[in-house]
Amino acid sequence: MDFLVELTPSLGHTVIFVVVDRFSKMAHFIPLKKLPSSSELVQIFTKEIFRLHGVPNVLVSDRGSQFISKFWRGFCHQLGVKLSFSSAYHPQTNGLAERTNQTLETYLRCFISDAQDDWVTLLPWAEFAYNNATSQSTKYSPFEIVTGMHPTIFPSSFSPQNIPALEEHLDKLRVIWEKTRLNLESASLSQKRAADRRRRPPPVYHVGDRVWLSTRHIRLKVPSMKFAPRFIGPYKILRCINPVVYALQLPVSLRIPNSFHVSLLKPLS
Repeated sequence: MDFLVELTPSLGHTVIFVVVDRFSKMAHFIPLKKLPSSSELVQIFTKEIFRLHGVPNVLVSDRGSQFISKFWRGFCHQLGVKLSFSSAYHPQTNGLAERTNQTLETYLRCFISDAQDDWVTLLPWAEFAYNNATSQSTKYSPFEIVTGMHPTIFPSSFSPQNIPALEEHLDKLRVIWEKTRLNLESASLSQKRAADRRRRPPPVYHVGDRVWLSTRHIRLKVPSMKFAPRFIGPYKILRCINPVVYALQLPVSLRIPNSFHVSLLKPLS
């Protein structure tokens, strides 16, 4: 789960709530008037996700105030939902949502008007096209995995209606659908190729190992960050959260989350 924020107002909405299923890759793009509070998030989740798919086993998100609040944590705990948060300063931990956000942004960038205030009307097209496109990882579309079939889509042409306004509207919808499908498929392939080129096996650490921590995203109490050390520590690894995220034993004075992506760690020796 993730939010696209600070968007140009469109029909009173400025935020898109993006939810993607890790198994089927099915996505929902939900327009919101503003970032929700934790109690509002519960209502939105119940209305837009629970009613369609039931209770998930695991929810992955960043460390936004809505997701780490006691209200949201308590709600998920009572439903038996495990919460998993992206590691500090490395939002790619929530990579599926990040890639989906990029695909959605690419689509909207191609179709929104110069005023950028009509994106709400384009979201249903984006969601349908995204869920009807074949995933490069599963080789099936999200619709196929969830429902076992492809939904009916727009025909290549419509029969004459003798209603000029209706014919013009149907032609416009057909063109939008075809452009949407092609743009989303192209964006998805480009992102996969770029990610594959950069992908390398992550280093492996064990509990008790001591590592240096990059100061790239840490504000140290020094006169100038230009002369600050590139790495601090060494710190002991407390546990492996997943193959690319580790929890460190940090001094209380740092006052930052203690889970970090391996790209921010360097072995002691």
